[in-house]
Amino acid sequence: MNAIHHPQQSTGFTTAKLLINGEFVESKTSHWQDIINPATQEVLGQVPFATAEEVNAAIAAAQNAFASWRQTPIQARMRIMLKLQDLIRTNLKSIAQVLTAEQGKTLADAEGDIQRGLEVVEHACSIGTLQMGEYIEGVARGVDTYTLQQPLGVCAGITPFNFPAMIPLWMFPMAIVCGNTFVLKPSEQDPLSTMMLVELAIQAGVPAGVLNVVHGGKEVVDLLCTHRDIKAISFVGSTAVGTHVYNLAGQYGKRVQSMMGAKNHVVVMPDANKEQTLNALVGAAFGAAGQRCMALSVAVMVGDTKHWVDELVNKTKTLKVNAGHEPNTDVGPVISTRAKARVIDLINSGIEQGAELLLDGRDVQVPGYEKGNFVGPTIFNQVTTDMRIYKEEVFGPVLAIMHVDTLEQAIELINANPFGNGVGLFTQNGNTARTFQHQIDIGQVGINIPIPVPVPFFSFTGSRGSKLGDLGPYGKQAVQFYTQTKTITSRWFEDDQETTGVNTTISLR
Repeated sequence: MNAIHHPQQSTGFTTAKLLINGEFVESKTSHWQDIINPATQEVLGQVPFATAEEVNAAIAAAQNAFASWRQTPIQARMRIMLKLQDLIRTNLKSIAQVLTAEQGKTLADAEGDIQRGLEVVEHACSIGTLQMGEYIEGVARGVDTYTLQQPLGVCAGITPFNFPAMIPLWMFPMAIVCGNTFVLKPSEQDPLSTMMLVELAIQAGVPAGVLNVVHGGKEVVDLLCTHRDIKAISFVGSTAVGTHVYNLAGQYGKRVQSMMGAKNHVVVMPDANKEQTLNALVGAAFGAAGQRCMALSVAVMVGDTKHWVDELVNKTKTLKVNAGHEPNTDVGPVISTRAKARVIDLINSGIEQGAELLLDGRDVQVPGYEKGNFVGPTIFNQVTTDMRIYKEEVFGPVLAIMHVDTLEQAIELINANPFGNGVGLFTQNGNTARTFQHQIDIGQVGINIPIPVPVPFFSFTGSRGSKLGDLGPYGKQAVQFYTQTKTITSRWFEDDQETTGVNTTISLR
């Protein structure tokens, strides 16, 4: 693969390009930010903060391309998705290497990041059935009614640092296969792997202007939210930015889906399979260094499960902290020095507020990577709801353990938390599981599954404080989000058909 984003000898760095009207171009901005390897602090390259003129040019290219793209036969759009999924699969390992270098997650996790996004591309290949309308013949005498699912126009996506492959692939494939054009703003912290996927989309046959990319920070986000030609915006990221995007874009009449912060709980019942449960808890809490919106943050131990805690700690101690590209690594670095400082501040607050620190990852040492942003797995016991480590999203490898006596208390505890992204229950009792899934007020529920992200045939359905907007990314809801329904009621007359006279009512006859 000829990676467009590879080094420019004039700058000495790999520079993330803009994609405008089918051309990968160097930004003319004077504002650049380093792309840092979080395990080494090595500067991998630079990302531009695009100028207003460049953002406007990308949107204009998308607007101009929409007229012809929406007329492109649906089979042709499907074939591009078929080609794209083949190219991603072919280049998966090389993309994963770049992703690991700029984001920090292990190679295995990086490949999983790409694979989960690839599943959405594969689902987009079914758009011929997903975008079908409805038809009823004879709603009145000689009258038929049917619906069309038509594209909106120019759509935009704003993606976070923690999944630079999966989340862009949640967005632009579904948007463009529905007939829209798209402007993508990747995370400015790790845009290089995203740009590799974008290049593959162009290689797959996405026409000029249908997919565009701009880089930057708040100024670029605000331009996308307020530009008159943007019809819909998809966002995944922090609660603060997600709320800002939702409110600002909403003021300008745009359709918005905003997937935001989380505080995910797992309830452990005494009858759960101990070994399977402990393995699941450790993997969900500390995988990706806890930098997942679906990461397990809180384990709620019910009844006689207190003796499980020591075993959980011992199992966690076996995890290997190292640079993501090193073999057998379980936990890589967090994304930045700033992120590391925030996680350590929250760990310190847990100690100060009286939580029992069972495993301390603040001073973890990784030989050969002394400058890396490493925080080791950290476990607190006896956490209470008034502590910062419970109230705030840590976004690091920190697990809080709480104890209750009954399932009802566990449900009450979780339902009182403002977030609603995901929740899990570990039990071997079917009635317990049914009661839990019925009473819990969380959008995504796992039964003996700690990270209940659904496959793309369904939709991502986080809720409450974790989501703004009615529709989620990918699946059937994504088709609803990226299309508008047009309902047509028609009657055709034969030349010699007898008329029914003037009808002054609202009824059909």
